Amino acid sequence: MASTRTRHSGRGAGLSRERVVAAAIELADADGLASLSMRSVARRLGVEAMSLYHHVANKEDLLDGMVDAVFAEFHTPTPGGDWVQELRRRSRSARDVLKRHPWAVGLMDSRRNPGLETLRHHDAVLGCLREAGFSLALTGHAFAVLDAHLYGFLVQELSLAFDGEQDLAELGAALVDNLPPGQLTYFREFTLEHALQPGYDFGKEFDVGLELILDGLATRLAAS
Repeated sequence: MASTRTRHSGRGAGLSRERVVAAAIELADADGLASLSMRSVARRLGVEAMSLYHHVANKEDLLDGMVDAVFAEFHTPTPGGDWVQELRRRSRSARDVLKRHPWAVGLMDSRRNPGLETLRHHDAVLGCLREAGFSLALTGHAFAVLDAHLYGFLVQELSLAFDGEQDLAELGAALVDNLPPGQLTYFREFTLEHALQPGYDFGKEFDVGLELILDGLATRLAAS
């Protein structure tokens, strides 16, 4: 028992907030948020759960740190640069990051104690818009609609009932076969003539929606 306590004490002494947060993210990536607890993170690190409290106050503080770390992976827009390119890159990178960390989608703007990386990211997006000439009101509109598109699309994309073109084809064929004859004509048309055609990829709709938003914001900016 003495050797075990020594091993745990040594590992605990090498802990940091960054290591604890990283372990929690690895756990959530692998098994979802339902698997996350102070004890499960401690087990992953090979330490006693109590040693974590030297670095995070509680589970909510741990979640704050996890969200902050995810924001740090997003592309940070450069104020004063080409705002369209910067915000396009930001949205695309954020989607890639959130597909790696799907547990984070519903948490990104939910924290009551946002970390410094979170605030820096928000400041950069606001600065990118303001330096491009957006009014405060239009900046608010732009930020809201860009995030609504980003997070809303991820919720839908991550919860699709199919995985890949072959799975979609099988699901769609079975669905169409069970449609009431002579009804749901537009749904049948869209499914057979578009969604079930070779090469269809729902994920491509992300960029289409993003370009519609950026074009609309550019029009509003010019009009203002």
